[in-house]
Amino acid sequence: MGLWRLYDTMIDVLCSAIGLIPIDCLQHQFMQQALLGLLLLAPMTAVLGVEVVHFRMAFFSDAIGHSAFAGVALGLILSLEPKFTMLAFGILVGLGIIALQRRSNISSDLAIGVVFSAVVAFGLLVVSRTPGTARNMQQFLFGDILTIGPDELRFLLCLLPMVFLVQLFGFNALLSVALNPVMARAHGIHVAFWQYLFSALLAAVVIFSVWAVGVLLVTALLIVPAACARNISHSLCGMFWWSIALSMLSAFLGLVLSAQPWLSSATGATIIVISCIFFVLSTLSGRCLQGRRA
Repeated sequence: MGLWRLYDTMIDVLCSAIGLIPIDCLQHQFMQQALLGLLLLAPMTAVLGVEVVHFRMAFFSDAIGHSAFAGVALGLILSLEPKFTMLAFGILVGLGIIALQRRSNISSDLAIGVVFSAVVAFGLLVVSRTPGTARNMQQFLFGDILTIGPDELRFLLCLLPMVFLVQLFGFNALLSVALNPVMARAHGIHVAFWQYLFSALLAAVVIFSVWAVGVLLVTALLIVPAACARNISHSLCGMFWWSIALSMLSAFLGLVLSAQPWLSSATGATIIVISCIFFVLSTLSGRCLQGRRA
């Protein structure tokens, strides 16, 4: 209980700080909580997005994102909190993909494809059995960060240091496992531990990303800032920092612009569009620099 009180105090202080920003839409509590949620989530999606790009795991994150559909359907059918079942089911799917890869002779892409097909079909099957459920799925398909509350913010405050601690102490191990698991095992790295840990963290972050931008755009939230950072950075370290900065800037601009009366757009879609604009600008600037050097 003491830890929750500390988190509640931190949330109140951070929301109050956001309220000091001289923008009208940020004077509302639900907007302050939404921006805080995005600013906590953005660094995690940025860091893991860089690894998803380097480790070629975009299809993996996409499969976990689509598992949210089945998780929500289960929650609605079983009269449980959909956000809890979505998170639990997403983590189970991520661990299941790793288990299938490790215990079978099929390729990683094939394992992901099988699980991806299974979870999507299962979600559609559950929804089709209960017609009234489909009306409640729109929020999770398109995302609604404006509904985030203190419970989700507390979890993000717990998850953020976990993600960065894993990066601090395990990045080299994760990179070795991604490049060559056999060689990593020969160097004394516990391959299974790092694979399961990374998949669980990625699954948790992906599920929270679904709450922010929806199932359809979750992979873009991970990949686009990382791809943009790759265009303008000259080292892996620089790629991490550029990705974090661009992800947080896209989140801030997306939330604020979507709340303007002249736009009134979906927050998640606006965030991704701004990220894509940054990607186009970074690509054009990179080509201009290459042209001058030539």
